[in-house]
Amino acid sequence: MTIQASRVTAGIMVQIDIITEDSRWSDTGLETLAQRALDAAFDALELDPNLEVSLLACDDSRMSALNADFRGKARPTNVLSWPAVDLSAESPGAFPSTPDQDELELGDIAIAFETCQREAVDQDKPFGNHISHLLVHGLLHLLGYDHENDPDAALMEGTERRILAKLGIPDPY
Repeated sequence: MTIQASRVTAGIMVQIDIITEDSRWSDTGLETLAQRALDAAFDALELDPNLEVSLLACDDSRMSALNADFRGKARPTNVLSWPAVDLSAESPGAFPSTPDQDELELGDIAIAFETCQREAVDQDKPFGNHISHLLVHGLLHLLGYDHENDPDAALMEGTERRILAKLGIPDPY
């Protein structure tokens, strides 16, 4: 396994540390997709600059292990997120808290190549659009959004749609 690390600074908005464990990601334009997606999200959410996100670009095997370790589900998934700080809302459907300016690290996102590729094909979506959606989805989890109940899901999906529209990406739902 070759591990490649890179750092992307999206405008003045967010610093993205990318660790690439699966070389297939190198041909996807992941750095550019991450920069555009997170820039659009930060802009739409009017977040302060200088926040940091770590991104692990891995394969299904690694994602399966992570999913088993952290969620008790020994199978791959498309994206996982680990927020550095709990920003979740107090009540269903309410907006999460805004990151404190003292909290520079938002957290970590992992994304699995095979699952993402398979989903894009199955859903007849361009791979880049699907990855952009999942990166926005993962970032929203870092920011305290969730989809565990209907009001929270409506808020999160509506926020995703608004951000993706800024990127010219059609409604993923």
